[in-house]
Amino acid sequence: AQLWVALPDVHRHTDPHFEHHAELPLVTAPGLTATLILGTVDGTTSPGTTYTPIVGADLALTRDADVRLPLNPDFEYAVLCMSGETRVDGVPVLPGSMLYLGCGRTELPLQAQSDAGLMLLGGEPFDEELVMWWNFIGRSNEEIARARSDWMESSRFGEVKGYDGGRIPAPTLPTVPLKPRGRVR
Repeated sequence: AQLWVALPDVHRHTDPHFEHHAELPLVTAPGLTATLILGTVDGTTSPGTTYTPIVGADLALTRDADVRLPLNPDFEYAVLCMSGETRVDGVPVLPGSMLYLGCGRTELPLQAQSDAGLMLLGGEPFDEELVMWWNFIGRSNEEIARARSDWMESSRFGEVKGYDGGRIPAPTLPTVPLKPRGRVR
């Protein structure tokens, strides 16, 4: 899974950078191995740099696992199913689907009908209004239009090393202005 994180305004112009951590911490329980990519789960913290309180964990479940993973109730969460047959808080989650879990949870009940892989994603609810379109995130229609132009002109975004193929063109912008949206509380 490739994940994009919207940075808060104070950090959104941070220079791009890459981190590699050969060893990532694990949280384990019978039938569960959670590899922490970002943030903290059950008192275990990833070395990955974050700019807001967030969490990302790769969850591996074995067949017939029935576990409860502790969560931070101040975060909102979602689970992305990568493989296998899983129930998240009693709800079937199929490969390729995401289940939004909201805020206020102190634990995540997981049941696996087969070996399964999930991504746990979460963090403090984002207070800023954003425009999200294609691979771009901005604060206004104008920022998205500039990002699209920069992408199409091969400026600002650089080159993806190791990708065998040409730059994928961005779709044409909609004819109506894109509106910033935020989380309604």
